Amino acid sequence: MAKGDRELVKMKSSESPHCYYTQKNKRKTTKKLELRKYDPVVRKHVTYKES
Repeated sequence: MAKGDRELVKMKSSESPHCYYTQKNKRKTTKKLELRKYDPVVRKHVTYKES
């Protein structure tokens, strides 16, 4: 797999202004990512969506 298959995406918290960056494989994952991660601003696990 070539290195060009990966894409840097910004994940935005659903409950605070916090965000972080991660990579995804744009060939295998064509839809937007939605993950449950720890949010240090509200200090609990929340849903992060790709923006």
